[in-house]
Order: sequence, then structure tokens, then C-alpha cells
Amino acid sequence: MADPMRIRAQAQGSNAIVRVLMSHEMETGQRKDAAGKTIPAWHISDVTASLNGKPVFSAEWGPAVAKNPFLQFTLKNAKAGDKVGVTWKDNRGDTRTDEAVVS
Repeated sequence: MADPMRIRAQAQGSNAIVRVLMSHEMETGQRKDAAGKTIPAWHISDVTASLNGKPVFSAEWGPAVAKNPFLQFTLKNAKAGDKVGVTWKDNRGDTRTDEAVVS
């Protein structure tokens, strides 16, 4: 299982700014190891976010995203105490879901 995401959600008026740091190697499938063999692709392919259990954000990623990706977005109509959930799935089928409370 991957390391937990670091999620910070801060209320700003009637919105919330959400910042997410994901722990993932994000291999492109184009690098070679010391023996000259290609390192297989391994990257996050889908990211979703929810506010109090309702989906609010969905993205499809590819191998061009950096290692340990950082994501920031704004949620409208979010207030302190609301729960923000973020889920990613990678091309090997691994998934990770973490939650934070808007402060």
C-alpha cells in the first residue's frame, strides 16, 4: 500500500482551497536501469475528489506527471467541517484514498 496522501483543505469565504501531495514513483516506462533494461511504466492514471461523499473532481493522468505529484484545486460551497476525499488509481491497479476535514 502506498504512503498516505498529505491533504490540506482550508476554507476561504464560501470556497475551500485543497492541496494534495501524493506519494508515488510515477515511472514513465522510458527510463532504463543500470543493466540497460527498460523500467516498466507505473503511474497514476485516475484521480477523483469528493466533498462530503459527492464527486466533485475527476482527472485522467498519464506518465508525464512528476514523481510525488502535487495537486491544488478550489471547491465551491465548501465550509469548515466538510470532508474532502481524494482517491487515485494507478496503471497497476493499486488505489489509495485519504480524507481531510476543511479547516
